[in-house]
Amino acid sequence: MTGRWSVRARLTALYGGLFALAGSLLLGVTYVLVRQSLEGGAQALPDLVEWRRLGSVSPDEVLEVLRQAKARYRSEVLDALLTRGALALLCVGLVAVAVGWVMARRALEPVHRITETARRIAAGQGLHERIPRDEAARDEVAELAATFNAMLDRLDRSFDGQRRFVADASHEMRTPLAVKRALIEVSITRPGASADARQLGGELLEVNARHERLIEGLLSLADAETELTVRTPTDLAEISRHVLRQSGADAVGVEVLRNLEPATVAGDPVLLERLVRNLVDNAVKHNHAGGWLEVRSRDSVLVVANTGPEVRPYEVEGLFRPFRRLDRVRTTTGERGLGLGLSIVRAIAAAHGGAVTATPRADGGLEVVVRFAGVR
Repeated sequence: MTGRWSVRARLTALYGGLFALAGSLLLGVTYVLVRQSLEGGAQALPDLVEWRRLGSVSPDEVLEVLRQAKARYRSEVLDALLTRGALALLCVGLVAVAVGWVMARRALEPVHRITETARRIAAGQGLHERIPRDEAARDEVAELAATFNAMLDRLDRSFDGQRRFVADASHEMRTPLAVKRALIEVSITRPGASADARQLGGELLEVNARHERLIEGLLSLADAETELTVRTPTDLAEISRHVLRQSGADAVGVEVLRNLEPATVAGDPVLLERLVRNLVDNAVKHNHAGGWLEVRSRDSVLVVANTGPEVRPYEVEGLFRPFRRLDRVRTTTGERGLGLGLSIVRAIAAAHGGAVTATPRADGGLEVVVRFAGVR
């Protein structure tokens, strides 16, 4: 029945009922206190009657004594009513506040559910979650929940469509790029190919390889933005050791430092390996000969720091956007980055309920910190 009441009607009934209850209680307490005061003051009248019987005083003196007794009695009753009424008002007020607190909490419970759902979605748990609601309810909160769910449906479809488009387009582009690479390789390796043809073929292969890396990056980004359905306890320290062995840092003169302690995260091992690999590859690529990179892990926190060119503080946030890179920075491998590495890192971290922060180092380079929620 209450589900058909609007929030305004329920709050009005709640406040009106509490006011009536508190007023009735206060009226009853006041009545009892006044009655007790009247009964206590009436005991002084027999003494006045005895004075009348004695006849030793005049009627005027008796009337004066009665007037004084009446005034004193009136003052005592008013004082008692004031002090005891104040105490009763305090007690009734405390009871009304306690009851109002409980009733308001029940009235606002649907709003709390909406807030918790929005908070979980904002924390990166996906747009597939919806606000539970009573289908029979027709109040303002039910309308808000229905509108919020409809908005989530549209956002969910929009993001799913975007991810599917990126994934489908990337898959479709893989085949022609593979065919193109095969044709170029056949052209430059066949007998009789001129030196100019081989040089041009080599340049085309480099461009083709760059396009293939771009496609792989877009696929990784689309996979990272997909909600995780299965989570497996994975040790970041073990992944870091595996990635560092394949980093190729020694080949470009970069020293590898490590301080790896167990750091278990519940998530997708493949995506977590891609996160660590992107961070390490960036640390190796955006470095200089004689520099170093350091990887630390502990308590579900991964830190990758490296020497390298100076990065201005206002440029850091732009590095996490797709296709954004520092064009003035030269890499140790001589290859230009795609601008997807840190974007993929942030997307993978968000899919695991984590967060990524990057801080420029005073003498050049970056320190990237990834914080995950640990296994419970």
